[in-house]
Amino acid sequence: MLLVVGLIAAAGMLAAAAMTGGFDRIALQSTAKTIAAQLRYTRAQAIATGEPQRFVLDPQARTWQAPNGRHGTIPDTLQIEFTGARELQAGETEGVIQFFADGAATGGRVRVLLRDAAWQVDVAWLTGEVRLKRGAADE
Repeated sequence: MLLVVGLIAAAGMLAAAAMTGGFDRIALQSTAKTIAAQLRYTRAQAIATGEPQRFVLDPQARTWQAPNGRHGTIPDTLQIEFTGARELQAGETEGVIQFFADGAATGGRVRVLLRDAAWQVDVAWLTGEVRLKRGAADE
């Protein structure tokens, strides 16, 4: 009897999450955390190899690339905004954050948005520190 009640409760929670956009919000948070992790990986590779490394984001193609063949896509339900050094961009749709051997970076910001919610990934230019922050889409 308890097992049946538990299964019904679990099914109800899944249905409620699906109806309220819960899965989209999970994708929002997951995408922002993935981008932050890949930026940290790019910084670590720059320090480890002693050579500059680049993280490339293309908001229109909805893709990102990191060193050593790491790459991924961004779900269609999310919006992406990039702010960074224009002189590093190979194309108009592409954003680049470059990390140097000492850990410093060119700096930049990636915002992942879903309706009224957003996550922001900031890269400090002096230290190369990557910070992840939750916010609102209109900030």
